Amino acid sequence: MAASAKSFLADAGYGEQELDANSALMELDKGLRSGKLGEQCEAVVRFPRLFQKYPFPILINSAFLKLADVFRVGNNFLRLCVLKVTQQSEKHLEKILNVDEFVKRVFSVIHSNDPVARAITLRMLGSMASIIPERKNAHHSIRQSLDSHDNVEVEAAIFAAANFSAQSKDFAVGICNKISEMIQGLATPVDLKLKLIPILQHMHHDASLASSSRQLLQQLVTSYPSTKMVIVTLHTFTLLAASSLVDIPKQIQLLLQYLKNDPRKAVKRLAIQDLKLLANKTPHTWSRENIQALCESALNTPYDSLKMGMLSVLSTLSGTIAIKQYFSSAPGAAATTARSFDLVKLAQECCYHNNRGIAAHGVRILTNISASCQEKDLLPLEQDAVFGLEALLVLCSQDDSPGAQATLKITLTCMVKLVKCRPHLSQSVVESLLTQLHSAQDNARILMCHCLAAIAMQLPVLADGMLGDLVDLYKLIGQSATDKKQELLVSLATVIFVSSQKALSTEIKTVIKQQLENASNGWTAYRIARQASRMGNHDMARELYQSLLTQVASEHFYFWLNSLKEFSHAEQCLTGLQEDNYSSALSCIAEALKSYHKGIASLTAASTPLNPLSFQCGFVKLRIDLLQAFSQLICTCNSLKTSPPPAIATTIAMTSGNDLQRCGRISNQALTLSLQMKHSMEEFRNLATRYGDLYQSSFDADSATLRNVELQQQSCLLISHAIEALILDPESASFQEYSSNGTAHVESEYERRMMSVFNHVLEEVESLNRKYAPVSYLASNTCLCNAVIALLKVPLSFQRYFFQKLQSTSIKLALSPSPRNPAEPIAVQNNQQLALKVEGVVQHGSKPGLFRKIQSVCLNVSSVLQSKSGQDYKIPIDNMTNEMEQRVEPHNDYFSTQFLLNFVILGTHNITVESSVIDSNGIVWKTGPKTTIFVKSLEDPYSQQVRLQQQQGQPPSQQQQQRTAYSRF
Repeated sequence: MAASAKSFLADAGYGEQELDANSALMELDKGLRSGKLGEQCEAVVRFPRLFQKYPFPILINSAFLKLADVFRVGNNFLRLCVLKVTQQSEKHLEKILNVDEFVKRVFSVIHSNDPVARAITLRMLGSMASIIPERKNAHHSIRQSLDSHDNVEVEAAIFAAANFSAQSKDFAVGICNKISEMIQGLATPVDLKLKLIPILQHMHHDASLASSSRQLLQQLVTSYPSTKMVIVTLHTFTLLAASSLVDIPKQIQLLLQYLKNDPRKAVKRLAIQDLKLLANKTPHTWSRENIQALCESALNTPYDSLKMGMLSVLSTLSGTIAIKQYFSSAPGAAATTARSFDLVKLAQECCYHNNRGIAAHGVRILTNISASCQEKDLLPLEQDAVFGLEALLVLCSQDDSPGAQATLKITLTCMVKLVKCRPHLSQSVVESLLTQLHSAQDNARILMCHCLAAIAMQLPVLADGMLGDLVDLYKLIGQSATDKKQELLVSLATVIFVSSQKALSTEIKTVIKQQLENASNGWTAYRIARQASRMGNHDMARELYQSLLTQVASEHFYFWLNSLKEFSHAEQCLTGLQEDNYSSALSCIAEALKSYHKGIASLTAASTPLNPLSFQCGFVKLRIDLLQAFSQLICTCNSLKTSPPPAIATTIAMTSGNDLQRCGRISNQALTLSLQMKHSMEEFRNLATRYGDLYQSSFDADSATLRNVELQQQSCLLISHAIEALILDPESASFQEYSSNGTAHVESEYERRMMSVFNHVLEEVESLNRKYAPVSYLASNTCLCNAVIALLKVPLSFQRYFFQKLQSTSIKLALSPSPRNPAEPIAVQNNQQLALKVEGVVQHGSKPGLFRKIQSVCLNVSSVLQSKSGQDYKIPIDNMTNEMEQRVEPHNDYFSTQFLLNFVILGTHNITVESSVIDSNGIVWKTGPKTTIFVKSLEDPYSQQVRLQQQQGQPPSQQQQQRTAYSRF
């Protein structure tokens, strides 16, 4: 784990009381109206922070109108500050409600006599192009300013023209000829032409516009052969092709032509840079001829810097579909060996190059070829890749420079990838890593430990014999207390935990604890304990958490550590379980539950309003309920042993029509036990559903944590299926849906062991079902109890999300109309509909979209009648409830939509708005939040008048009889 990773409790403290949105805006407004320029500027530059904190349209609209006033009447320095604020807050611009008024105040400055003021206004308009793409007055001003004699104004007009061209097709079509004339005009200075050319990259709105722009760029490349001109034109050419998509193959050929024929290194570097861009964006458009031409250029160039650039492009392509096309479309591919391909020759030649960067790209190409191409003639390349990786490992592990460390990261990443695709190579790779670990620099050792742990998590390759080397190294490095040594202690401990598949030996635990006492701080000890919890070494984790309890200053941290200690102790109690010893199993589970209940109390005390620890509490509560369900199942099985069924139970059950009687003596006791079994099965299914809900609510969790939750859910389904198949309904039980997915890739040792238990239990249940019809009660009870014990014997893994939240995503909702007081209802007449506007903002942490991204937000609105007032009318059933759902796609993390709600029945209604998110894979995540408002439905005046007249005995007039409260519907 990275040392900088943020703990769940890092934000547990309470900040100062902060101002609400209106108060904050009034404070800034006071600064804007100050007579001092410094205070005005300070107020202006504080607006982005305000937008970030209160990102809803009502505040942003007011704030931008105030800024527009400052822009209109202020001096140029203030205008420049407003421009910078607008550019920083670009994603909030679409929330401006009074766009016309905002533009009007800004645009008034364009008529100033000061060219600098006009230039700032043009830049302001360019920054606002996303919300005013079709404003003709802005288009006209930009065209006029391009003819200005003031350089500052012309540059601003070019900036605005580029932004508007990207947003507006009409503007792009209209300005294209103007730009073309200026570029080709003899009166235009060269430096201005260099600034005008990049505008053409936005001329991709239709095919004819893109084609004419491409022709112009083609003329420029041939007409102006100077280095700067060629570089700018070629890069614009590439960006235009990447956006319009149709001309990418031509552009690749053009760039390869310049790379091969142009003698200037600057042009070659630009060509390589653009080829890399196209390799990342559209690798499928690269033909075999393109890759072959790039290989030839790389083989022939004498310059290492250019060779490294070309290899960088090839290594990018080697990880995509382009590499398969290269090998499959080769002429006479069947007769050609892999080593005769130019790409392979180049990679093999570069693997042992004296330049580390070139060597790294060489081994990456070989690794990607070995991983993606399974043909037999490519198999010899595996060994070449391993030798190249080992050579680089030896070279870079001795060097502490940043360049060597970057190369080492590439090398180790390639090792993990190669071992994942070619498991038979794992032993030699691991041995070379362990050999090199002793002589490497500390920085390199940390990276190598991460690599070892990543490999060992996928494959059980670290044998017990290798533990000795790791423990000896642990003793050596624990003698100093530098930051790197602390990091290395954690990394090495992680490898030791991964490699010791069963419980740690006393000797290893003693060594780790001694080194921690000698040379570590509390944070290092906590990180090692955390890794022990993740790897299932709960005895070690419990001792470390216990030692840390007195070293924290906050009571929240104390309760957090105490809860972790109790959870580790609870899981340690379960390690003593033995098959066929059910009484000791019950006592072990009871002891574990006792510790879990203590732990959940501490965990609740550790939570704060800012950090509610909802996932942790949910996970632990489910674990407690699961252990209780296991305990209850073992008790029920033991009870069935004391009440064995008679031999004729099945016959009587069939004649009486009660299948449950098959399970025991035809007595009340047996029926009770059978019903308990049915209840137990339903309880396990209910637990599986709750695990599914926890999974759906964990949008920010990493994949390993989600897989862990999924495994818990599968264990519940497995036991419920076993109960059904063995006891309740053996005939109709199906094994198809529960069968394993064959050789699905396993990511961790915990998953490997759980899957092994699942398969074993399924085989046992299926074999019992086939051997006996009906299944013997003794065999079925034994099978169920052994299944429970086998599941509990696998040490639970507390995954990363339990300790760290690397991705943070939350949704903030605002409803309108909204009451001043949350408990106060909104009044609506029952013959009218309420238009409920729902606005929302998606808020992210420091790493947005690390694991998954939000594609759309699903809003669900429902209303419930809380209290009824007035008489009962016969109301159509459709008018009694409101259940609506809408999906909206956030734009710049903002979304809004509206619902029309009916409240025909008089009384108080409770409206609930709940949001959930849909990721880019279409999976729905119940992230919340849930917001509630109250609506009071009042009788409309006309209906009230009619009712009163009826009560007083006055018959309504003919016209009144025709109109009723519901006739309009």
